[in-house]
Amino acid sequence: MPLLDICAILLTLAALFGYLNHRFIGLPTTIGIMVITMVISLATVLLGKLGVHGGQDTVLALVGAIDFDDTLMKGMLSFLLFAGALHVDLAELARHRNIIAALASGGVVFTTFAVGTFAWLLFPLLDIPLDYGYCLLFGALIAPTDPVAVLSIMRTAKVPRSLQTKVAGESLFNDGVAVVVFLVIAGAVLSGDSVSIASVAKLFAIEALGGVIYGLCIGWICFYMLKSVDNYQIEVLLTLALVMGGYALANRLHVSGPLAMVVAGLLIGNRGRRDAMSEQTREHLDNFWELIDEILNAVLFLLIGLEVLAIAGDLRVLAAGLLIIPLVLIARFVSVGVPVLVLRRFQEFSVGAVPVLTWGGLRGGISVALALSLPAGEVRDLLVTVAYVVVVFSIIVQGLTIRHVVARVTGTGRG
Repeated sequence: MPLLDICAILLTLAALFGYLNHRFIGLPTTIGIMVITMVISLATVLLGKLGVHGGQDTVLALVGAIDFDDTLMKGMLSFLLFAGALHVDLAELARHRNIIAALASGGVVFTTFAVGTFAWLLFPLLDIPLDYGYCLLFGALIAPTDPVAVLSIMRTAKVPRSLQTKVAGESLFNDGVAVVVFLVIAGAVLSGDSVSIASVAKLFAIEALGGVIYGLCIGWICFYMLKSVDNYQIEVLLTLALVMGGYALANRLHVSGPLAMVVAGLLIGNRGRRDAMSEQTREHLDNFWELIDEILNAVLFLLIGLEVLAIAGDLRVLAAGLLIIPLVLIARFVSVGVPVLVLRRFQEFSVGAVPVLTWGGLRGGISVALALSLPAGEVRDLLVTVAYVVVVFSIIVQGLTIRHVVARVTGTGRG
């Protein structure tokens, strides 16, 4: 199926489902689109099993033609991370740097081993044999909170500003650590090679630190170019080139493109907005990137809904996914609670910080994309299905109830 046809179908469906949700359902736009898509996808599967054949072949052909891993990790993610970082206050982020650093690094590593170990103990009880290495691989792909899901839901949840900064800051920065952990474990499991501290440190330096330095470099270049002109069309075009060209070059240099986009977005959104743009440029830049963000979010959540067609229908695997959900939440609670308990001696935290940070740590498309990046086979199908169940619960249940959790534990966010 030609790429133009795929884009046309996805954008049309996103617009149609967005309209139906806004007109008749009233859920947050991205969640509403995902729910409608999931319902239609499940109906398609059910009708096929009942022998009723309609447009199932067309839907399956569409899903089969989309490489979710490449589409998200090597395409859409660059735009979404840059757009999200543009509106994060760098001074506020720096004020909460200790807890953000703890959650984005130690929290990811702890969750990887905690969830991986829990899964290793759980799967045999359901007659699902899986080596400990693959269980750790699952822990690594489910560990990072998804910046796209988090930023999308936080806009409508009325979370106190300080907590919103912590959750958003963590989700923007934990990709670098999560991808390194995933690559290290995947390399060891799939190749059988031993992993040394030196190899891990080298990979982290190249991917994560390299991504940060690279993001600063391209961000500063763009900043000085923005500062030298006063034409909003050219300036918007420069930021678009920064994202597309910068991310493509990051992939060629084998540094973390996501981290580079976050750093560049923070620089342009703070220093660039203040010192290099006129009021007219700021307005047009904000409108442009807000529109890009909304469109791509709609398409991404549509894709997540469509991926239900790619999961295994084994009831044992689906049960494993449901049983893993509380284990992921417990691991998240511990990984949040310990740093907050330690850092509370040195800085003040809002009332209800731990439950809000726990419940607001949403999993999303990145976890599904990492699972789909594994070699095809039974193990990948199993991990994709379990990850998908966790992601769907996270987006729908946690996403729709975070406002109520905030209201209950902080006394704010009602209405």
